[in-house]
Amino acid sequence: MSFEKFTGTRPVAPQHAFDAGRLAQWLRANVDPAAKELEVAQFKGGQSNPTYLVSGGGKRYALRRKPPGKLLPSAHAVDREYRVMTALRDTDVPVPKTYALCEDAEVIGTPFFLMDYLEGRVLWDPQLPGFTPAERAAHYEEMGRVIAALHKVDYAAVGLGDYGKTGSYLSRQIDRWSKQYRASETEPIEAMDRLIEWLPANLPAGDETSIVHGDYRIDNVVFHPTEPRILGVLDWELSTLGHPLADFAYHCMTWRMPGGPHARGLLGADFAGLGIPDEASYVAAYCKRTGRSGIENWEYYLAFNMFRLAAILQGVMARALQGNAASAEAVEAGKRARPIGEEGWRQAQRLNAGSPPTRG
Repeated sequence: MSFEKFTGTRPVAPQHAFDAGRLAQWLRANVDPAAKELEVAQFKGGQSNPTYLVSGGGKRYALRRKPPGKLLPSAHAVDREYRVMTALRDTDVPVPKTYALCEDAEVIGTPFFLMDYLEGRVLWDPQLPGFTPAERAAHYEEMGRVIAALHKVDYAAVGLGDYGKTGSYLSRQIDRWSKQYRASETEPIEAMDRLIEWLPANLPAGDETSIVHGDYRIDNVVFHPTEPRILGVLDWELSTLGHPLADFAYHCMTWRMPGGPHARGLLGADFAGLGIPDEASYVAAYCKRTGRSGIENWEYYLAFNMFRLAAILQGVMARALQGNAASAEAVEAGKRARPIGEEGWRQAQRLNAGSPPTRG
């Protein structure tokens, strides 16, 4: 989920509406005693937790809530988003300032939290049209810096030692997303059935643990209005303690995806002409920042993430068919589950054929 996908905010969707007066009362009791009448608009885009711009008394906040309706188990964990952003506030990872978490569903209908509204740029197209090659290079340098900084945070020192289980992240994630996929399945996808069998049978050796974002990509960060500097990383819904290389590979799927209005990829791009690093260069820079000589099993991490993303998108489709997805673009996004799952299976087949791993 990002704040601005196309043109900012829109009127609140009927299925996501709530009583602004009750929110104002809660705000006065928990954040700002001087808060009075509030104006509420809904941010466009995003497929998961509805997010709102709340304005009043010269202040602007972003409000993030669980969606209404029947939800998948463990999904839409706004309390976890609030916790991780609060914990990261004094680290090298830029995050919005958080104010308060409300777990009382009586206030606006579902749990929510309040954070700073960041005045900046959310960039939708990873090819960065309208930028110079030097500007593109600087923005990608900053994105790479921030994800490396996240993976280097001492999670126990910032109070997140119990934010997730340590070890066996990949096997647990495969099990989780297999179940989530089955729970939201709307049509049979043979590639997903095959990946559900293949991935746990081919787990790579070795394990690491760090804070992982789970959905780190260019449209989930807010850049400074004029500088190639990230003001805040958004959408921590899928964050946990996990394998940093799996998290980084998810981010790098952009290089394996085609471009277009719903794909947002860099596959086939003129990297030299655009000034954007190619996949190998971007991976090498991450390795340098994190003190690695290279990455074994890189192709497996990518196949796993294609499976995971397809499972996420299947959940988007299921919510869209139920009528409670957060975005009007949900159906189109949900349709990507099949081709991404099929690409994941092709990736697995290439591994079975003995393709060498990519190294940094």
